[in-house]
Amino acid sequence: MRTYEVRTYGCQMNVHDSERLTGLLEDAGYAAAPTGEQADVVVFNTCAVRENADNKLYGNLSHLAPVKAANPSMQIAVGGCLAQKDRATITQKAPYVDVVFGTHNIGSLPVLLERARVQEEAQVEILESLEVFPSTLPTKRDSAYAAWVSVSVGCNNTCTFCIVPALRGKEKDRRPGDVLAEIEALVADGVSEITLLGQNVNAYGVEFGDRQAFSKLLRSCGSIEGLERVRFTSPHPAEFTDDVIEAMAETPNVMPQLHMPLQSGSDRLLRMMRRSYRRDKFLGIIERVRAAMPEAAITTDIIVGFPGETEEDHLATLDVVGQARFAGAFTFQYSKRPGTPAATMPDQVPADVLRDRYDRLVTLVNDVAWSENKALVGRTVELMVSEGEGRKDAATRRLSGRGPDNRLVHFVAPDDTLGPVRPGDRAVVEVTHAAPHHLVADRVLAVRRTRSGDAWEARTAAPAPAGVTLGMPGVGVPAPLPVASGPACG
Repeated sequence: MRTYEVRTYGCQMNVHDSERLTGLLEDAGYAAAPTGEQADVVVFNTCAVRENADNKLYGNLSHLAPVKAANPSMQIAVGGCLAQKDRATITQKAPYVDVVFGTHNIGSLPVLLERARVQEEAQVEILESLEVFPSTLPTKRDSAYAAWVSVSVGCNNTCTFCIVPALRGKEKDRRPGDVLAEIEALVADGVSEITLLGQNVNAYGVEFGDRQAFSKLLRSCGSIEGLERVRFTSPHPAEFTDDVIEAMAETPNVMPQLHMPLQSGSDRLLRMMRRSYRRDKFLGIIERVRAAMPEAAITTDIIVGFPGETEEDHLATLDVVGQARFAGAFTFQYSKRPGTPAATMPDQVPADVLRDRYDRLVTLVNDVAWSENKALVGRTVELMVSEGEGRKDAATRRLSGRGPDNRLVHFVAPDDTLGPVRPGDRAVVEVTHAAPHHLVADRVLAVRRTRSGDAWEARTAAPAPAGVTLGMPGVGVPAPLPVASGPACG
């Protein structure tokens, strides 16, 4: 039996695609490579949003070149957004790559690997449009208690800095019944939290002509018995409507959390970015969300150093950060992407100016997030206990979990009177300490064992090979949204 390893870079959509790639490989008879052992097949699921994604891929490929030379039967496959973009050059730069596949044909991977093995030559297959919605493919979920559910793929926006629409294509929507059927099947399998995924989730329904389809979908999720938490990412401010806010506030299992990409607080830059909204509209959305859900945690994406950005533009962004009081932000230094209109714009911001502005933004974002977290000290929070999110949990003898607002909380293990707690279970804790990107709870008030905890226990009871190896955000409960330098779409 040949073994595999999947390495994933980029957004949550890529993480979910890697679950499908893993499912496809196992369905074809491959087994996950044991930890520490070299896999017979290494699959890179790539991102193309920022330049360092290119560098990371080719650097990792070069590290595998001597391994491949020593073991010619080993296979290397490259898929995802970068494969879609660099289809003609990957095998030139790395001639030892066996398979290159795009964002629209991940289901072809097992066939392409076999064809490359039999024909002893590289197989490059890139489709220009989606033929089969990826959710119909076999999937091996990394989490027993939480799952991604795609509502759409592709994007109809034309942001001047973003290459994603060119690589993922125009938006294609799943029918609501198909989405709900998948959620119900996941809940029956022990999942109690789902995250609805799309490049622009609140545009959902555009393909079948229902502008309120997303709010209706949220409300329908509220009637699924056993589904305790619903999240979604990422919406677009230009199309974010009040019916979605109402559905969030009125549907008990839709969590008070919103990731709303800002990108810039300058109206001039937003116009140059083709973002189709202005700062006042953005702040108005934030105000209405907080009026409907005062406990909501709002996170964002911000780009620093977009071509032509002035100090005045940057100060406008800092002003919006101060007013919006974000619980966290992905902050990015602008990265020129060939093929996007912004790449050829004049007045590219000098590196030293960009770095200074980035540092000032990060400092402010951290200060605001820390202040918001301090206000939660003394509060009681029900957590979904998570797995693998507390890097220091073993050393500190703590566990980790996420509150309804998706804040990460590290908490002391409960005493014997409350019983053991497993990933997927619920723990009610009292917050005792705040940091910019997490909270700490030294008091556990209650523990509730759940079907999701049972599912985790059943999965881990029998020895199982390692799952997907991820380079960026975790699978299952969505990754935290601290200040970061990784890619994001939205």
